Order: sequence, then C-alpha cells, then structure tokens
Amino acid sequence: MGIVFSLVLSVHVLVGIGIIVLVLLQHGKGADMGAAFGSGASGSLFGSSGSANFLSRTTAVLAAVFFCTSLALSYLATNQPRSGASSVLDAAKSVAVPVAPEAPKTETPAPTDSKAADIPK
Repeated sequence: MGIVFSLVLSVHVLVGIGIIVLVLLQHGKGADMGAAFGSGASGSLFGSSGSANFLSRTTAVLAAVFFCTSLALSYLATNQPRSGASSVLDAAKSVAVPVAPEAPKTETPAPTDSKAADIPK
C-alpha cells in the first residue's frame, strides 16, 4: 500500500506544479482592461472569449487529475491497515500504581484565645 500511496502522491505533486505553471503562462481575460480605456480597443474589454485554446484545456484536464488524486490520497490515507493497537490509548500499557496507606488522623486541639498561635514559626 505504501508504493501506491507514494506513486499517487508523486503524480499529485507533479500535477499541482503543472497547474501552477499553466495558470501563470495564460493570458488573463481582464489584462487589457487598462489599455481599453482611451485606446479605442473598448470592444475587447468584455468581448466573447471564443473557443478554448490548448492551455486552458490542458489546465482543465490537469485540474480534473488533481481532483482525482486528492480523492485517492484521502482514501488511501484513511483506509490503511493498522498494525497493532487501534489507538494510542489501547497501545498504552496500564501501570499498577501502588496506593499509599492512609495516615492515621490526629485530632487538632481546639483553638484557644492565646496570641501565641498568631506568631509565625
């Protein structure tokens, strides 16, 4: 199971890097907005985008692969066979703590009206 997890994780990282590169290479739709005011190119400000080009289609495919690898990683991480105990508390060994015997209770004398009890020792 570890080899499959490593393989899916490697594909996931590479696809993530590919998405980052493709998004940075693409030309934004609103990039000509500043040039549109006063330059006569106002028709391209919010014009139709036309058919999708190679970069946008590749980005969509990589995004779908990224989504699938994310789901696969979450499935593989939660369904790995557990070795040994099922939790940390089950793995902890119970240690017998000796109980100290109770000390005999002594009665304290009743307070007197003496000022000697107020002096710190």
